[in-house]
Amino acid sequence: MSILSVNAGSSSLKFSLYPLARHQVTPQILSGNIEGLEPGGTPEMRWSFQGQSHSRQLSLGPEQVFAKALLSLRELLASMPNIPAMQAVAHRVVHGGAQYRASVLITDAVLADLTRLVSLAPLHQPANLEGIRAFSQAFAGLPQVACFDTAFHASLPELDYRFALPEALYQQGLRRYGFHGLSYQYVMGALLAQSSRAKGRVLMAHLGNGASLCAAREGKSCSTTMGFSALDGLMMGTRPGSLDSGALLYLIEQGWDHDRLQKLLYKQSGLLGVSGISADMRRLRADSSASAKLAVQMFTYRVLRESGALIAGLQGLDVLAFSGGIGEHDVALRTDMGQRLAWLGVVVDPLLNQQATGDRIMAIHAPDSAIEVWVVPTDEGVVAAREAAQLIAA
Repeated sequence: MSILSVNAGSSSLKFSLYPLARHQVTPQILSGNIEGLEPGGTPEMRWSFQGQSHSRQLSLGPEQVFAKALLSLRELLASMPNIPAMQAVAHRVVHGGAQYRASVLITDAVLADLTRLVSLAPLHQPANLEGIRAFSQAFAGLPQVACFDTAFHASLPELDYRFALPEALYQQGLRRYGFHGLSYQYVMGALLAQSSRAKGRVLMAHLGNGASLCAAREGKSCSTTMGFSALDGLMMGTRPGSLDSGALLYLIEQGWDHDRLQKLLYKQSGLLGVSGISADMRRLRADSSASAKLAVQMFTYRVLRESGALIAGLQGLDVLAFSGGIGEHDVALRTDMGQRLAWLGVVVDPLLNQQATGDRIMAIHAPDSAIEVWVVPTDEGVVAAREAAQLIAA
C-alpha cells in the first residue's frame, strides 16, 4: 500500500508517492509536478521514478483544467510497474483555523469549515480546496486527509497568539495562527534525530517565496513570525511582511478597495515590489542594479531583526536551522546571518556552508561555534504522508 501526498497550488500540483511498510511511511518512489495549469498556461507534467526524470506536455483544453490534469496523473500511476495500491491521499492545507489542530479525514462538513477560512489565506486556501474536491472525484473511494500548516503552532502560548484587540474580535478568530507548520514539523524531527541540543532553544528559518521564522522549545512551537494570515513577519517574494496597519488605512482613504489591497499585499510587494525586477532571489543576486541589491539587503535584514526578537523570547539559542528554497541554497544569506549573529557566538564554517546545497541535512557551524547551525532540506510531503498513514491506521 502507499500514500499519495499532494500540494495543490493555483497553477501547479506537486505530488509524491510513499510506500507503506506496516503502516510506516518509507522513502518516496515517485515525485513530480504538473505546471502551467493557470488560464492560458502550457500544462506540463514532470516526474522522477526509479532515479530517472521524465516530462510530458499535456493537452487539456481550456475547461476543467485541474480535473483533467488529475486524470493524467491517474493514468501515469496506472501505467507504472509495481506501484503499490494507494490507501489515501494526503493534502497540504494552509489554514486549519483554531478548530483543526491536527490532521483530519475530510468530510463534507470539514470541507465546509475550511471553505470559511478562504479569506484568511486567499493565495493558497482556494487552490488547496479545489485540489481536495478534484482528487475526491478523480480518485473516488480513497480517503482524503487534510494536513494543516497551522497545526504545528497549536502549542503557541496565549501570550504569543493573542493580539491586543478587544475580546469580541478574538472570539471571532482574530489571533495569531502561524504557518509553514508541515515544514517546521519535518525540520524539528530531523534536528531531534541529529542533535541532543535540538531539545533546547531552536530557531528555524523557512525562507522561500513564502518566508517565516519559528522559535521552538522542547520540540514545540512557542513563537512564529506569521500571524492571522500568511502576510505577517518577514519580507517575502511578493508579500511585504510586517506592515504598519496605518499604511493600509491611508490607502483606503486614498480610495483603494479590498481587491486592490489584496493584490498589493499578496502579489506586488516583497522582493518583487522593492526590486521591480523579480521575486526570485537567485535572479536578484545576479543583478547588479541598486534596486536588486536593496531588495536582497532588506530581506536579509528583516530575517536578522525578527530573529533577534524570537531569540529574546527564547532567552538564548542552542540551534539555528535554515530551510526552504532560499534557506537551503543561498550561501551568501547564511554567511551574512552568521556574521551578524556573531555577538551570540554563532560561527559558520565557510567550507561547510559552501558544501550545503540542499541535497542533504548538514551542520555548517565551526567547532568553536557556541550555537549549532544546520541546513535542513525540508519535506512537507513526507510529513503529510505520515499524518495520513497514522489516521488510516487508527
